[in-house]
Amino acid sequence: MVNAPLDKTTNVISENLAVDAKNGDGVNTTIAIFATEELTEEEECERSCLERQVERAFYEAGKALKQLRDRKLYRNSHKTFDEYCQDRFSYNRSRSYQLINAASIVDNLQECPQIVDILPTAEGQVRPLTKLETEEQVNCWQEAVEAAGGKVPSGRIVKSIVDKLRERNNLPNPYRLGECCQILPKDNPELKGKISCWGIITYVGNYSCKITTWNGDYLVKIENLKSLDYSENDCKSMQQLYQRLVRLHQVGNIDAAVDWLLTGLGKLHQPFLTPLQEKLLAVAEKECGLI
Repeated sequence: MVNAPLDKTTNVISENLAVDAKNGDGVNTTIAIFATEELTEEEECERSCLERQVERAFYEAGKALKQLRDRKLYRNSHKTFDEYCQDRFSYNRSRSYQLINAASIVDNLQECPQIVDILPTAEGQVRPLTKLETEEQVNCWQEAVEAAGGKVPSGRIVKSIVDKLRERNNLPNPYRLGECCQILPKDNPELKGKISCWGIITYVGNYSCKITTWNGDYLVKIENLKSLDYSENDCKSMQQLYQRLVRLHQVGNIDAAVDWLLTGLGKLHQPFLTPLQEKLLAVAEKECGLI
């Protein structure tokens, strides 16, 4: 049996109408035509409710993660919230805090129902708003909704609105010295091959930053950076790791295996080394005469 879409010119006599037809080879083929079944008013309401649950999944996750963190409900099994999220949900610190921050932004938007009638359906749509004040978040979101024709805007549209606001109001650079960030090459040819690499912010300009990695410095625009949302202590730990990687990189004629290790650790997405990573790095440092 072959399922075929209902042609607009076909008159549907019953909900399931089977039509026999002969193809070019003279073989009978049965084509089933299914009429579209209308939903009842109750089903329409249920569908709308379920769709809202799907759309708000990121919001509920962020609210739950905030409760788990603030009340330290992980303390009987894990020392830190980051370790707990990694083990339980496979979320690194960055992802956990993206969801927590997104839920906070949605709360801010919901406090202004007279202004905001369309809410975000995905965390990425509000990520550009995290560095703004509450009032600015509301204004930028509404402007993005208008730019999207009255629909839920994409993260790209929201980011473009935030960038315009920053230029118009001369908003401060959202990044700070010593912050740990990830490089986003996008269309910048000078950053080719640096995707997912992390580094330390060593200079903050009006619209750009200098980010220092284990094998070089790069002056990049704000849009080419993504904060890893590490705590101050975590950033200090990453600065120490950065110094170890730089010293290892500066050793002349290093083995290819060491270069492989440096490349891997240069894309680390957590503010700590696993026991195996620490062991491998220590072995490499010893082989190169650094310890």
